[in-house]
Amino acid sequence: MTTTQEIYFDHLVIGSGLAGLSSALTLAERCQGEIAVVTKGAIDDCNSRLAQGGIACVIHNQDSFDEHLADTMNAGGNLCNAKNARQIIEAGPERIQWLTDTIGTHFTTRGEMGDPQLSHKNEYDLGREGGHLKRRILHSGDITGEEVERSLVAACRKEPRIHIFEQHIAVDLITKARLGRGMQDDICLGAYVLDTKSGEVKTFSALTTSIATGGCGKVYLCTCNSDVACGGGVAMAYRAYAKIANMEFYQFHPTLLYHPQVKNFLISEALRGEGGTLKMQYTKGVYTEFMQHYHEMKSLAPRDAVARAIDSELKRTGQSCAYLDMTHKDEAFLKMRFPRIYAQCLALGINIAKDPIPVVPGAHFSCGGVLTDTNGYTGIKGLYAVGETGCTGLHGANRLASNSLLETIVVPKLASDHIAANLDELRKNRPDFPIPPWTTGNATNSDELVVISHNWDEIRRFMWDYVGIVRTNKRLERAKRRIENIQREIDKYYWDFHITSDLIELRNIATTAQLIIESAMLRHESRGLHYNADYPQRDPSMDGVDTVIQKKY
Repeated sequence: MTTTQEIYFDHLVIGSGLAGLSSALTLAERCQGEIAVVTKGAIDDCNSRLAQGGIACVIHNQDSFDEHLADTMNAGGNLCNAKNARQIIEAGPERIQWLTDTIGTHFTTRGEMGDPQLSHKNEYDLGREGGHLKRRILHSGDITGEEVERSLVAACRKEPRIHIFEQHIAVDLITKARLGRGMQDDICLGAYVLDTKSGEVKTFSALTTSIATGGCGKVYLCTCNSDVACGGGVAMAYRAYAKIANMEFYQFHPTLLYHPQVKNFLISEALRGEGGTLKMQYTKGVYTEFMQHYHEMKSLAPRDAVARAIDSELKRTGQSCAYLDMTHKDEAFLKMRFPRIYAQCLALGINIAKDPIPVVPGAHFSCGGVLTDTNGYTGIKGLYAVGETGCTGLHGANRLASNSLLETIVVPKLASDHIAANLDELRKNRPDFPIPPWTTGNATNSDELVVISHNWDEIRRFMWDYVGIVRTNKRLERAKRRIENIQREIDKYYWDFHITSDLIELRNIATTAQLIIESAMLRHESRGLHYNADYPQRDPSMDGVDTVIQKKY
């Protein structure tokens, strides 16, 4: 393994999903200088591309910011930061206009859905999802994430100041404190990045670094996340002494397609918004609704309630899956509104206009992350975290459906404004000492890939069993002992051998698992996505109280 000399950019963005590319484009609009985007795979290999539902946003006078905020707070179990949530919600309409007018994103209109009224044909076709009392979800069929990602990638490729480095995985952040130059007035100087094609570890030096690496679904055995979702941004920020908040609130999507030939395929919550009902097959050939026994909103309840209800029914009955019934809609509507889901299911022999869809819960979204304000600022000068990597307080204890994509286009804009306002100070205060190149010490090559594979599988299995939808103190203690042992193994392995992308991801998954476990053990109540059977009641004294973890200096 070799190292290279320092590569300088004014701004470094780690990650190429919606939050990362939004960051790069708004930095190009608001700030001078060159921008690097590093991404571990291809530029569009991200969780964002898989998003089916849409973007929650108030765009007409039959809805209001107050109502959107109320739904957000209700879903979030009174743990959302109301001030921050309102700021993000109110910024939504302007960012939607940015996407459509500047970036070229297309959202489905009522005319495209066959609305016969000429006066309505150019209006957006708004969907509804769990936890929303109004229709406010802008979508592009059922491939909204793919459409927004497509338009952002095209815009980035047209901007000459944005430089894209594919097949580059960030190893660690470079900060003054981590270089042993003092803890006071810590500042981020960039990141060490492994070029997976050449094997070089490059030093990316920058005035600002924006982490936009997405979520950490691969820490769990069953997930709808892409393979890149390994919690790298949170893990790197934790190792750089940033504060990490609310990692115990991990959202399990209630409806992943249950089929032996397909993994990780999500059945959008928008189907329930169009009247889909959750059912169990208690008697062969007979499908019976059950959500009325769990929540007043029935099948349109927030995700935490629905996931727990399905989990409870599966454990109670011993059955393998629940079912989502869309047979009240005809084929023409389903093909138009949900073309990809319809086609995928049909290829497996499931005609969703005639057959209920087999579904199970799966790991989906982290409501916690690097603690930031709405500007994405971490408290370490020059370091920002946006998208699922950050924790602004918008989601609280449970994310309201389609608020995540809203956050990915709003917070990068606010972060770019903050960077523009502080850029002169960052230039003035940047340390003048050289950044040392990455060193491998006495590390050697290793052919023991089985060690990485075994530890990876073990983490995912015990996280699913012990730190999943329903938790107990005993299960959390078991998970804590297991992760501590694995962490010691990984630490020794990491420093003894040359790093690879697999080893980097394993290290990050282990750190993220540790943070989820520790956060869950610190919260002595059940709230939102954190359901501990030993703490069945929400503690009102904990309203608005975050669980914050910071690595000791």
